[in-house]
Amino acid sequence: MSAAATAVVQALFDAINDRRLGDLRRYMTDDVIDHNKVIHGEPDEPGAAFDAIAQQLDAFDPMHLKVEEMIADGDRVAVRLTMSGVNSGTHPRMPEPTHREFTVEAIFLLTLRDGRIAEMRAVSDRLGLFLQLGWDWPQAD
Repeated sequence: MSAAATAVVQALFDAINDRRLGDLRRYMTDDVIDHNKVIHGEPDEPGAAFDAIAQQLDAFDPMHLKVEEMIADGDRVAVRLTMSGVNSGTHPRMPEPTHREFTVEAIFLLTLRDGRIAEMRAVSDRLGLFLQLGWDWPQAD
């Protein structure tokens, strides 16, 4: 399954890079669980990742995800990638675009079920992202 899993993950990133939102359901289950809520601000429910990706593409145009390294073990895939883009649109964390560029690294751990991504975990350089974009750091409640 490892080769098939990495092909699905690469195809997902290709669809995001090409802004083909209609293709995302080919690569992610309808109830995909996204454990990466710090930036997105989308509802915390299964399937919310579709809205999160759309929000990111609305806020960052251009945006590019470059796979630097991918390792698969059965139905799990680890991906180290470089994310880059321009804050050209609104975002739940920053309603006014800064029109500034960013480049940060991220690591995704993806779990597949029946040939599609069912669970997503990620860590990224959020401090670097906020600093490069000129966003205010979120305050604790």
